[in-house]
Amino acid sequence: MSRTALLPVVLLFVCFVPLAFAASWTPVVLLVPLLAAFWVLRVGVDVADDGVTVRSLLGSRRVAWADVAGIRVGRRADLWLVTTGGTEVRLPVLRPRDLPRLAALSGGRFAVPEPPR
Repeated sequence: MSRTALLPVVLLFVCFVPLAFAASWTPVVLLVPLLAAFWVLRVGVDVADDGVTVRSLLGSRRVAWADVAGIRVGRRADLWLVTTGGTEVRLPVLRPRDLPRLAALSGGRFAVPEPPR
């Protein structure tokens, strides 16, 4: 994920500061921008020669290219990595427009179909 996504998080922090000092218990609202920043810095997809690593907020999962059966596009234009074991792993920051770049990084392990005309 692009680090420019941190700009709205900084704006959110600035907006939350006055609210955070309104009462003695309200500094906990500053956890919201902190969690948002952690999400921007943590969540992503790493593509390597030997497989794909999907990083979520609390963990990560590595899928070797040999275990990849294909990619499914969901109803909300989200991408899912389909494994040979029948499981699916959501690719959190990728969209269908990223398929050509993902196909190129995969080393030709899957092809991207032509869009309908």
